[in-house]
Amino acid sequence: MGRGRVQLKRIENKINRQVTFSKRRSGLLKKAHEISVLCDAEVAVIIFSAKGKLYEYSTDSSMKNILERYEQYCYAEKALVSSELECQGNWHQECVKLKAKFEVLSKSQRHLMGEQLDSLTLKELQQLENQLDNSLKHIRSRKNQVMSDSIAELVRKVKKILFMFQRFVLL
Repeated sequence: MGRGRVQLKRIENKINRQVTFSKRRSGLLKKAHEISVLCDAEVAVIIFSAKGKLYEYSTDSSMKNILERYEQYCYAEKALVSSELECQGNWHQECVKLKAKFEVLSKSQRHLMGEQLDSLTLKELQQLENQLDNSLKHIRSRKNQVMSDSIAELVRKVKKILFMFQRFVLL
């Protein structure tokens, strides 16, 4: 028959507390030994009593080796966590920069479309007008180039057709 559930709270009676500590310490050290044997695990348990007395258990390898391994693990984990946090910080900064750049570009696009011009000063409006004039010049230049190329292609095709037509008529 099993025991009832123990309520976890400090045992007020000193003698009962010491007896429970002794029994549970022995049980914990026994379980540590069992897991080390059954699972081939390296185990280290350190217990300090209320009076400051040290109780310890370690597997075949010494406590010192296990603690050194623990420190190396913790150091590597801390380095990994700090590099992850640093990366996250960098990504956060990059995200903030990109959002700001996006806002500037969106605002500029709205201005180029003739929207939200109320907040612009006279100088900014003149700069926008110059920018639009320059853009319009580039667009017209490109359009004229494309039209010239198309006309040249059509002229070439017409000449080819006329040449073929003349040959056909002469035959």
